[in-house]
This record gives sequence, C-alpha cells and structure tokens, in this order.
Amino acid sequence: MTDPSPFAESEIADLRADTPGTEHVLHFNNAGAALPPKPVVDAQVRHIRRESEIGGYEAKDEAEGQLQHTYQAIATMLGCETGEIALMQNATRAWDMAFYGFPFEHDDRILISRSAYASNYIAALQVAERTGATIDVIPSTQSGAVDVEGLEAMMDERVAMIALTHVPTNGGLVNPAAEVGAVARRWEVPYLLDACQSAGQMPLDAERIGCTMLSATGRKYLRGPRGTGFLYVDDAWIGRITPPLLDLHAATWTGPDSYDIRPDATRFETFETYVGGMVGLGVAVQYALDLGLDAIYARLQDLASSLRRRLSEVNGVTVHDAGSERCGITTFSAEQLDAEDIKAGLRARDVNVSVSSPPSTLLDATARNLPTLVRASVHYYNTPDEIDAFIDHLTAILRDPS
Repeated sequence: MTDPSPFAESEIADLRADTPGTEHVLHFNNAGAALPPKPVVDAQVRHIRRESEIGGYEAKDEAEGQLQHTYQAIATMLGCETGEIALMQNATRAWDMAFYGFPFEHDDRILISRSAYASNYIAALQVAERTGATIDVIPSTQSGAVDVEGLEAMMDERVAMIALTHVPTNGGLVNPAAEVGAVARRWEVPYLLDACQSAGQMPLDAERIGCTMLSATGRKYLRGPRGTGFLYVDDAWIGRITPPLLDLHAATWTGPDSYDIRPDATRFETFETYVGGMVGLGVAVQYALDLGLDAIYARLQDLASSLRRRLSEVNGVTVHDAGSERCGITTFSAEQLDAEDIKAGLRARDVNVSVSSPPSTLLDATARNLPTLVRASVHYYNTPDEIDAFIDHLTAILRDPS
C-alpha cells in the first residue's frame, strides 16, 4: 500500500521513532489510549522525579509555568481564552461537572444524541429521576448521524440542554457538531459537546462549533497521560453554572456562613490533581498543534478508509461504521468468532484493539441491532504496512480460531 498524505514518509518515520511503543506492538487502540510520544513521557517523569527530590508542593510551584502552558495550549487548540479552560482528571468528570451544574427542573427537556456514551446517559437518567426533567433522544438520519432538521423540530421553550457525542465510542461516525451549535444558538440553549474521541483527531474550534461546554480526555487521540482531561465553558455561561462539588481551590471560604466561587472555569477544578500528568497534557496538546490538526485528520481519514476497505474484503467480516463523515475509528464483527476472542487472539500476536459492547451505546446498538464489536482505531503514526499486517493477523485468527 502507498502511504497516504499529508505527511512524508520521513516524517512518519520520525514520529514512530518518537513513539517507542511502535517497536513492540501494532497499536490499533488509539480510541482507548494512544501510545504517548517521548516528550510527553519525559515531561511526566521529570516532574515525578522532581517531586521525589524536593517535595510535591514545591515541585508544583516550580511547574507553575508549565501548567500555565497547558491551559494556553488547550485554549489555542479550541480557539478560546485560558480562563474558559478547567484541567480535569478525565473526560467523564469534566462532562459531569458541567452537566450536574445546571439547575434542571420538572418538565425541563434534555435533548441527547442516540449515540450517547453510557456514562453521559446514566447521568441524564439520574438527573431526570431527581428533578422530573425528561430525556428526549434526537433522531438520526439514514447515515446514522444526528438529524439536525429533526433537532430543530424538537426545539421549544422547555429545552434546557442539548447534549451531543461528537464521535461515538462504537464507530467512526462524526456528528455535525457545528450544525447542532447553530440550532443551540438560535434558541439560546446550553450545548454540551462530548469531544472525548474527537480531541486530537480533528480541529475543534469552540466558537465555530457553537458549543457552550466541551469535555475531553488526554489519553486518547491527544496522546497525553491517563488521569487527565479538560473542560471548556464559554465565558458567558461560567457564572450561570454552579459546580456540583466545591473545595478550597474552586472556592474561597470568606466567613462562617459564606464562600466565593472562582469567577473563571477553574471553579470546576479540585485542589488535588495529577500535576505531572497535567504538565504532560500540555506537551501532548502542543505536539498535536505543531503537527497540525487538519493534517492529522486527513491522515486518519485516509488510514481508516483503507482499513475499512480491507476489512470489507475479509470473508465473514462486517464493518459497522455509520455516518457520511468518518474518522480514525473502525468497528467490525466476524461470523467466525466473537469480538472478545478476536481481541484476545490479536493481543497474543502483539496487536492491540478494543471491544465495544452494546451497553456502552445502548440506544444506538439497539437501533442498529449491533453485536459486541471489535474496535480498531488508527493514529497518524500507524502505517499502511501495519494495516496489511493487521489484515494478515485477523485472517489467520479467523481461519484457525484455536
């Protein structure tokens, strides 16, 4: 196979040399946790070593400039201000701090996409039980993407939030986030975008998208550390969201019966955090910015398209990705073997994939009658030769499951 643009072969070679894991595994589990590059690992290790040398609090004081760089790098990526960024432990907690911060009331309507991730939908169910709000599922088009015209038809004065999963966990679909944002703006309704799988894959301009809030993780396509994530909140909305949890970092105790909440997005943070990880997150975001998110996305689309084509040629294999726009995630099933056994067989050959079970995206899985799927997610450091090798390994496993 020919290596797809926009990166030259020499650039890919350099990126792989900067990614030690490529020497040991064929890693197609980037939607789970990507292989981090050396600069990200080095940044974490340096900070942890410094904690051991001078103490955790003191090392954090020394790292203040690096932490500010993390805020700035994320703000640059999203086209927003640093005061609109909160550094979080993970994407789920980032999403929760925004979602649970709204004062939902009886008869409020929460509009949510069919491809919603389980954690988000469970949170919506809990809020609905507590408040009497209702959850309404936005219809999908024939292609599987959220139906923007259908969303517009659902809008009324009772809609209290639109919650959209940008890229689902169970396939390569990319939902039309900016078109949904246009509807949210017309109705002046808060719009929470789960960008867990899209951050690091593609450009994310918060202003262009029109989202009120955006949650993401560091460990997936940004190639950052586990235990890191971030939350964006539009400055015009920060003061209207009360964090469901506060501590002495998010707020100041001003008197026996009073406290003041921070005026910017750091109101959603906590005092205790993975400082070395947050330093590494800034390095990871800068790494992506330096490569260019448009270029990253173009390569991912090329690689994933090639993978889908090759998989569709394998006897007994069905590719299940929906959507007219697709990204670096591919999901498939095989008649010969279930997804968990395929994953185990590939892992025995030093090939990494993940599985996506129906409960992780229950509404979409039910609507499309999906089995448990194998999820193979490529990144820009993967190569056409690795796709060839992947198909060879998969074919061998399906031919002889024992």
